[in-house]
Amino acid sequence: MSTEDTHTANLAIAEHDGDGLVGDDTDKDIEAMKQRIKEMEVEAAKLREMQAQAEKDMNMTEEDKEAVDARSVYVGNVDWGSTPEELQAHFQSCGTINRITILCDKWTGHPKGYAYVEFADPSS
Repeated sequence: MSTEDTHTANLAIAEHDGDGLVGDDTDKDIEAMKQRIKEMEVEAAKLREMQAQAEKDMNMTEEDKEAVDARSVYVGNVDWGSTPEELQAHFQSCGTINRITILCDKWTGHPKGYAYVEFADPSS
């Protein structure tokens, strides 16, 4: 038997199971794949919406950036185990806090040891 004949015979065997109902399992698999594709498309749409919102938020004017900078303070020597909640508790007596950013190394994810605290009011 040649290689081509063996391949054809193997395909013929693969197409028939004991009951001759190979199509049932295949149809179920195809339907499951179609359902998964639909789920992935919905998830992709949500991600596109989130990305658009993030880009919209990031497109601040220079005046907006300057205003945020005027309300923010640099905090050095931040313990690597510190959390934003701990920093907020420490600085809340200075005024209302909008955001706390602890910078982390992009490769390791470990904190760099400093943070920025953005207050609601520049006089804080």
